[in-house]
Amino acid sequence: MRVGLVIYGSLEVRSGGYLYDRKLVEYLRAAGDEVEIVSLPWRSYPHHLGDNLSAALFQRLKDLAVDVLLQDELNHPSLFRVNRKLRGVVRYPIAGIVHHLRTSERHGFIPMVFYYLVERAYLETVDGFICNSRTTWGRVDAHTRQRAPFVVAYPGRDHVELPFDAEAAARRAVEPGPLRILFVGNVIRRKALHTLLDALKNLAPESWQLTVIGGLDVERGYARRMQAVVRAHGWSDRVRFTGYVPGSDLPDYLLQAHVLAGPSHYEGFGIAYLEALGAGLPVIAGTSGAAGEFVREGENGYLVYPGDAVRLAMVLESLHRDRKTLARMSLQARADYLEHPTWFETMAEAREFLVGLGK
Repeated sequence: MRVGLVIYGSLEVRSGGYLYDRKLVEYLRAAGDEVEIVSLPWRSYPHHLGDNLSAALFQRLKDLAVDVLLQDELNHPSLFRVNRKLRGVVRYPIAGIVHHLRTSERHGFIPMVFYYLVERAYLETVDGFICNSRTTWGRVDAHTRQRAPFVVAYPGRDHVELPFDAEAAARRAVEPGPLRILFVGNVIRRKALHTLLDALKNLAPESWQLTVIGGLDVERGYARRMQAVVRAHGWSDRVRFTGYVPGSDLPDYLLQAHVLAGPSHYEGFGIAYLEALGAGLPVIAGTSGAAGEFVREGENGYLVYPGDAVRLAMVLESLHRDRKTLARMSLQARADYLEHPTWFETMAEAREFLVGLGK
């Protein structure tokens, strides 16, 4: 099978979405398929809209010798009109890889209306969808006026080696000292580090420590504000910003923590949550998004409404005070992680879908 894949920039971009695309490409190539990457330059949203007027982009996609054209849905502003033109002149089907929709994020009313119209226009030019969760598919289906074929292929559990010792995890949970909280994700507003910091204001300073793992250069202004909040509260000795951490180093941080707190405004899936479960960390995630498909309230974690710093503080304090519950949830987190499919299993489902779509 010959496959094209349209992305912005490089497959090596550090994010869950690009990890997913990378794993899919690796699987397809290992299965003997040819994959040609079509890379569009990262620019502003208005500049991406201008790509639809590019004769060179249209011609490049028109001339692709492929059986199916994959497009990361992140590229929708560059493709909504291009795809409409392609549909009349190419034989290959177009499949969208959807991690989460832009309209699932928070925007002002007028920008949201505009984004909705552009995104819906794109989605209606696609012949089938590979979605990373049932939640993501539900959002896609709600945006389109015609039901297209789809497959839900979850991110796999095994891209990071996570050694686990049940006895060590139980000891870690009940050892005295502050609750060691981990936040994993680029420091951007959607990930809601500000909600976590607001929650920590309600806790005794000696009862917690926080490590923030994630890029500080994606939304620089927001990241600087979060660092300023830490300094203003005199927390520099208990809040550590590591910046980006290589995947090979991540297990060390996971295995030293007690809980992962990621009260994101929205996650199409949340690979960081899955990684935390693998290390035996209960996960505190947001209710808006797909976390509820694998984070179970009171069993392997908790779900909090976006912006609910009070509820988040209550959960953190409860875990700090009740270490036996923390130990129980730690073991359950690991057990649930082992029930989750591997990348090989999920990407096999995605490939099977593409083969059927290309016939």
